[in-house]
Amino acid sequence: MKFKKLISLSLTMIISAGILVGCGSSDGDSATEGKIKVGMITDVGGVHDESFNQSSWEGLQAIQKELGKDKLDVNYLESTQDSDYKPNIEQFVEDEYDLIIGVGYKLANELETAAKNYPDQQFAIIDHTYEKQPENITSLSFESNESSYLAGLIAGKSTKTNKVAFIGGQQSPVIDKFEYGFKAGVLAANPDAEVLVQYSNSYSDQALGKSIANSMISKGADVIFPCAGACGTGAIEAVKEANKMSVGVDRDQYDLAPDNMLTSAMKNIDVAVANLVRDFVNGDYKGGEVKNGTLANNGVGLASTTDKNVSEKILKYVDEQAQEIKDGKIKVPSNEKELKEFNK
Repeated sequence: MKFKKLISLSLTMIISAGILVGCGSSDGDSATEGKIKVGMITDVGGVHDESFNQSSWEGLQAIQKELGKDKLDVNYLESTQDSDYKPNIEQFVEDEYDLIIGVGYKLANELETAAKNYPDQQFAIIDHTYEKQPENITSLSFESNESSYLAGLIAGKSTKTNKVAFIGGQQSPVIDKFEYGFKAGVLAANPDAEVLVQYSNSYSDQALGKSIANSMISKGADVIFPCAGACGTGAIEAVKEANKMSVGVDRDQYDLAPDNMLTSAMKNIDVAVANLVRDFVNGDYKGGEVKNGTLANNGVGLASTTDKNVSEKILKYVDEQAQEIKDGKIKVPSNEKELKEFNK
């Protein structure tokens, strides 16, 4: 069976190697005069996190290939700790980048401050919206609770122990969407299931992610959904070693565990970033907007590899549920309060 309805096209590019921590990497020529310059700042997960930082950079590489290096120069700066956000922003401002993109909600405060200090500078942020959206910050937001719900349906139908697990990086509204969307899906598919939850408070410590996953496996969990950046890759490694099953996040993580990956709850961040930059270069960009990716507009979805380890019967069930979400018949919860209402 071809699992088509839930699949969103994702731009896939090769990541540049040999990156020094705290340094940028440009795919443009050394001379950037006359080009549009777009700079990306990672959160502490780094550009090789196999998750949303990497997807963002892939989107920039893809749009540069599409538009040409003679028109677009792209670059990134890695943040190894929260205190790196401000100087990385300042560096791109000083270097006169036309658009500065912050990856992840953890950059929200520093970007907002910079937007006030540099009102003529354009910024964008991934995975965050503001109570009062600044006129020079565009937000790329995603209804990841919807894709997580579908992943939860698969987990609920696939568990043999009736115990599945969720590992979060740090508690926030962004991660709440993953947690509560996943929980809702698991319980909708399997009311007898239990969802174990633990937060790592890290997006970079792979050893910690592996340790948490092993603890959950020892408690009976046979499906684990880590939403913790590079820390989550450690959890997936534990799943492989124990021959249990995992759910990937943000991008298709099938290659990390081909025999142990049920699906990936995807945000098509690469596509969203590429579209944003294309609009910017072509003069169709308007600052201060919130661009929201949903299941209905293919901003989120499940990976195309979902049919590798999931039965046709389960895929058909999930496909039907996905259509109900698109039609507005199912409103997927994104926090604890909404989950309680959902389960009444």
